[in-house]
Amino acid sequence: MSDFTGNHILSVNQFEREAIEKVFSVANSMKPYARRQKRTTVLDGAILGNLFFEPSTRTRVSFGTAFNLLGGEVRETTGMSSSALAKGESLYDTARVLSGYSDIIAMRHPAAGSVAEFAEGSRVPVINGGDGANEHPTQALLDLFTIKSELEYNGQGIDGLHIAMIGDLRYGRTVHSLSRLLCLFKNIRFTLISPKELAMPQPIIDAIENAGHQLTITETLEGNMDADICYQTRIQEERFPSQEEANKYRGKFRLNQSIYTKHFQSKTVIMHPLPRDSRMEANELDNDLNLNPNLAIFRQTDNGVLVRMALFALTLGVENLLTKYERDVVWFSNKSK
Repeated sequence: MSDFTGNHILSVNQFEREAIEKVFSVANSMKPYARRQKRTTVLDGAILGNLFFEPSTRTRVSFGTAFNLLGGEVRETTGMSSSALAKGESLYDTARVLSGYSDIIAMRHPAAGSVAEFAEGSRVPVINGGDGANEHPTQALLDLFTIKSELEYNGQGIDGLHIAMIGDLRYGRTVHSLSRLLCLFKNIRFTLISPKELAMPQPIIDAIENAGHQLTITETLEGNMDADICYQTRIQEERFPSQEEANKYRGKFRLNQSIYTKHFQSKTVIMHPLPRDSRMEANELDNDLNLNPNLAIFRQTDNGVLVRMALFALTLGVENLLTKYERDVVWFSNKSK
């Protein structure tokens, strides 16, 4: 993907390393606007159709915030029952109609492949906000951006990274997309920790091995791991055939300060795509880690706005016009602190 302008962003398979670096460069240029040091109205008058047919908080609001910070306006549809899809309308017809009202569309849908199907009928660029257990390309990009930022703080780069992915690797679309992006880098070590019933899908494992990376698959968290990144996931209970089946695995892999100290380096970065399940029977990422400086989960969410701003700017071809439409921030803001 060498040219973003006017193109859909549906899969991480569209990206080569050069394109990723371009996204990250533009994302870094968004920091003054995200931190409210400056504002830009480069997308003044543009409309984002934010279509979320599956429950979401962070991703939906992050997309909307990113577009607003570029000066654009947001129109939202949330939930399948409140859309014409509930009346039997096809994704193609929905796309034809709603793309007439929008300049760009961000979409999440519970069925794998649905966003790509929708894009076939759209007259404007479509960005995949997650399609079932399949992919979540913008989450993967913000995760990789976070990894890059966190490792740079420790004087490292992504090449040579050791990442431990823990939990529900079968239904966790974020680890699927992130793994595919990491395959574009060099000498990555993957340690995949999950019950075998929730193991990483074989196509992802094949991609890792075909790219020549080191791979360890285990069902237990043991010993002193030298991982640079610990990427924890929750049990994706909404994708299990039944609640009873999901309950078998809830709480099986928990991370708290004691477990972290026992198994990880003092500088291992802790990541999680959120939401973390804080219910007692789950609690896969304990609140006692909140004061750990290596807990990067909220830096991840901040980075999500930067990356999505970059994708909007690139897709609509305004990445070089940001400062031309720059203004001062006139209200009180402490976001830069």
